[in-house]
Amino acid sequence: MKPKVTPLDPGLYLVATPIGNARDITLRALDILASADVIAAEDTRTARKLLSIHGIAIDKRPLIPYHDHSGPDGRAGLMKLLSEDLSVALVSEAGTPLIADPGYALAREAGAAGHMVTSAPGASAVPTALSLSGLPTDRFLFAGFPPSAKSSRRTWLIDLLEIPATLILYESPRRINDTLADLCELGASERQVALCRELTKKFEEVRRGTLAELRRSVEVGAPKGEIVLVVDRGREEVSKEAMEEALRKALETMRVKDAASTVAEAFGLPKRQVYQAALEIGKGQ
Repeated sequence: MKPKVTPLDPGLYLVATPIGNARDITLRALDILASADVIAAEDTRTARKLLSIHGIAIDKRPLIPYHDHSGPDGRAGLMKLLSEDLSVALVSEAGTPLIADPGYALAREAGAAGHMVTSAPGASAVPTALSLSGLPTDRFLFAGFPPSAKSSRRTWLIDLLEIPATLILYESPRRINDTLADLCELGASERQVALCRELTKKFEEVRRGTLAELRRSVEVGAPKGEIVLVVDRGREEVSKEAMEEALRKALETMRVKDAASTVAEAFGLPKRQVYQAALEIGKGQ
């Protein structure tokens, strides 16, 4: 289907682009890219290739680089275009703008100046990795890239490990072994983790296990490509009384199997153990 070329309202459009497979782009994103007065791209070469794949002509429209090094001057140039009532589409090299990619300062400034700012949502490595990880999704924290310096990284990880949520990190193949080693040495070696690499691409891979197991796996076979690391939350010791109390409440509205599954996931306990406890409670009611 050829993208529609229709006039866009003036403003800033944050357009998500594929993280690997070029077909993972929305129809709305294609329409915006076909119609925008200006396209600002983190990498203009990648943007040109994507537009070509989907049959979108640039014609005489400006294709402007906007990346981490553009600074205030680059932002001022785009703000000037917005003030001229033009539509500006902002795309990252891959994924959703502002998610560990350029655009935060521009979107904030554009909104503060009264310009329309909207998003064409789509691909992002964060939810993709989380959904593939097999880890709890009810509460998660995206923390971005760990610091490269060892002391700074360890301090950063210590703070993260205290947070009661599934943790999502980006990491490079060069530093993944160091990061896994630090996590193990900081007492998280038995936490479940998923190492996701090259998501949506030909060599997509997800390695699952404890942090200690993944550390050994990486030492034997170093992963290549872009990496997302998903780390399970820490589990506090749960008393038998607390588990049984949670089961009694759950059993008021759920079947035994569903109640056991819900409580087991909430407390990070083996399902069989909780199911047996639920049966015993059920007998006594």
